[in-house]
Amino acid sequence: MKNKKIVILIVLALAAAAAFWYWPGAKTAAPQAAKGGREGQPPTVVNVVSPARRDVPVVLSASGTVAPVQSVALHPQTTSTIRKVHIKEGQYVKAGQLMFSLDDRSQEANVDKARAQIARERAALADLERQYQRSEELFEQKFIARSALDTLRSQVEAARAALGAGSAALAAERVAASYGTIRAPMAGRVGAIDVHPGSLVQPATLLTTVTQLDPVNVAFTLPESALADLLAAQRQGQVPVQASVGETAQPVLGKLSFIDNTVDPQAGTIRVKALFDNGEERLWPGQYATVRVTLRTLRDAVVIPQSAIITNTRGTSVYVVADGAALSKPVSRVHVAGTDAVVTGLNGNEQVITEGKQNLRPGGKVRLAQAPAPSRETP
Repeated sequence: MKNKKIVILIVLALAAAAAFWYWPGAKTAAPQAAKGGREGQPPTVVNVVSPARRDVPVVLSASGTVAPVQSVALHPQTTSTIRKVHIKEGQYVKAGQLMFSLDDRSQEANVDKARAQIARERAALADLERQYQRSEELFEQKFIARSALDTLRSQVEAARAALGAGSAALAAERVAASYGTIRAPMAGRVGAIDVHPGSLVQPATLLTTVTQLDPVNVAFTLPESALADLLAAQRQGQVPVQASVGETAQPVLGKLSFIDNTVDPQAGTIRVKALFDNGEERLWPGQYATVRVTLRTLRDAVVIPQSAIITNTRGTSVYVVADGAALSKPVSRVHVAGTDAVVTGLNGNEQVITEGKQNLRPGGKVRLAQAPAPSRETP
């Protein structure tokens, strides 16, 4: 009885399979159902942006330090006392302006002594020259011997040499006396003054400093990878540089003035300086500054948000909307400027998908969530 039920079930199953196979349209029912399921899938909602065409500067940013072009620390060259201070702290001085007077009475006395010595040697030389002139006349009349005339000639030459040595000694004393007055070696601003009239000073004593504030340098470092572009930009002419101190300060415009001749092998950086006109004194030595070096400008470049770029093993690409479907287009990233990127491979009139691309496949249907927005401006 049990075996008979099993046989009946098998016969019914075979009959059902045969009916499915031979029934008209049964073969295409399942594929059509599957096809209908795919065609019925709703399109993916995406956000798009229209690429922008504009000039994009290629900029390198760095942190630097404001440094004076010239700064001189003034020290006395002799041990003496301060007689008078002619300047004030923070004062601007001109080149050659008198700043300090030292007690130079001893040096002046030495100068007077050297002058007196020269006068004595000049008188002695004049006397010997007169004697030699008379001796020549006597020698022509054969009243004296040749040896006497030669002796007087030697005395005259020795006196002339002594007079030359005295003149050199006077010049040396004048130089020593000039150390009693200290003048500004250049135009600039005076720093702190820690000496006063009557102070004993010596060569190790710092009197003050004079710092040139206009123009002024900003020193900074750039990565070694930027060296080739930096040198190429310098060969093309002046390289513009902006420097700003603080978050709200207006940038100061300058130009690249120095690229070091070696790369730091440990840090992988190159030292660079830029020169700035500083008549308004917006940059002060020792300040930290944010520096922006403009290497070149990409003219009429195609700019899109970086978020639209897809990177995979096949390279970089973007999705664009074409006839209501997503089309993959390969692009090359030329330059990155903040959240935007300059690319090649686009004409500039496409609708580039920025959001929703993670759910897309090439050829997939899309629907715009909003009207295309222009690409953002590069800061």
